[in-house]
Amino acid sequence: MTRVPGEEPLSQSLQTFIAGLPKAELHVHHVGSASPRIVSALAARHPDSKVPADPEALADFFTFQDFAHFITVYLSVVDLIRTPEDVRLLTYEVARDMARQNVRYAELTLTPFSSTHRGIDARAFMDAIEDARKAAESEFGTVLRWCFDIPGEAGLEAAEETTRLATDDALRPEGLVSFGLGGPEIGVPRPQFKPYFDRALAAGLRSVPHAGETTGPETVWDALTYLGAERIGHGTSSAQDPKLLAHLAERGIPLEVCPTSNVATRAVAGLDEHPLRRFVDAGVTVTINSDDPPMFSTDLNNEYAVAARLLDLDERGLAELAKNAVRASFLDEPGKARISAEIDTYTQDWLSEA
Repeated sequence: MTRVPGEEPLSQSLQTFIAGLPKAELHVHHVGSASPRIVSALAARHPDSKVPADPEALADFFTFQDFAHFITVYLSVVDLIRTPEDVRLLTYEVARDMARQNVRYAELTLTPFSSTHRGIDARAFMDAIEDARKAAESEFGTVLRWCFDIPGEAGLEAAEETTRLATDDALRPEGLVSFGLGGPEIGVPRPQFKPYFDRALAAGLRSVPHAGETTGPETVWDALTYLGAERIGHGTSSAQDPKLLAHLAERGIPLEVCPTSNVATRAVAGLDEHPLRRFVDAGVTVTINSDDPPMFSTDLNNEYAVAARLLDLDERGLAELAKNAVRASFLDEPGKARISAEIDTYTQDWLSEA
């Protein structure tokens, strides 16, 4: 039988190790993390939505034909977030799901324009996410930080509004650390967003645009050249350009890799074709992430299991992968040291007991 990397069963022992491993996640979307239970509840609350309230029907709704269809579905779920109470509930419940997977730190990508454009007051939006963030840290021990994301498909109006919300001292939330660009890449050239990223960077935010997910490596180059990218969201097509891989490795610019997402959106044909191994072999720093986990029937634990199979990792290799995310994060140095030490202690104790 032909071996398909990433699809062989992982040992129960290694799965258990992954479940208990302290982790950080750097590429995970706010609305895209809404569990079927929460999506169903919101759909029932807003019956005029296109999203089915029946949990079983949601499975069919979340079966994507291609990336464009995924965006259509995603925006339909965005439309369910209509009040500050919806925002707070979603944020808090996402943190609960992360805590169940031993996620100690996450940089959650939010698209505030989607909410303010639909009539949610900007101040109320900020208060809702901050209230949820503080409650999550207090109750679950999961530290959340925010990335404010321009929805590329909404154009420069969205870029201007997102930049205003991210840089206005009267609105900017305490947990905000970075500035991103998401949505479709085809027909949405990166250079047009340079003035907005310049303003965000001048305000002290870090640059983490999506690039090279559904377009070629030139989009990654544009993100580096025009947007000052410090990490690349996805970067899947980087594998097509040896010079780009060498540049990423030399400059220590991490890729936020989301294997199951890339298959679900047809960015890659299957896990056997995923370039994760090529990234690692080229010396590029990779972090493992879930992107929009319930929509892709995955979670961060599963993505680590996929990575373990694709890269043939044991416990030490998985621990090092988890520390990659900590090192690549925008958490303060004491926070990084704390989580890294926790990963080391957990791994040492596990191996000693084994």
